[in-house]
Amino acid sequence: MSKSEKVFKKDRELLHGVTLETIVTSLQEAYGWEELGRQVRIKCFTHQPSINSSLKFLRKTPWAREKVESFYLFSLRKKKIIHPREQAP
Repeated sequence: MSKSEKVFKKDRELLHGVTLETIVTSLQEAYGWEELGRQVRIKCFTHQPSINSSLKFLRKTPWAREKVESFYLFSLRKKKIIHPREQAP
């Protein structure tokens, strides 16, 4: 297994059990809509953004969901957000 395949597998494991709603909410709380819209250039984050409208769009649009998941993983690595499993009960 190559290094990139190992990284991909580890990233997929980090996303396991984390809902899209948790991902979007965590990113929005950490960055705010304006910065999130700059980091992930998707209209649902820049034009009248809300959690519900973003979830609706991301569930229907695989390429956009992939961008958001990638940014979530980046944010975890940079310690901008805390993984749900690491939060205190």
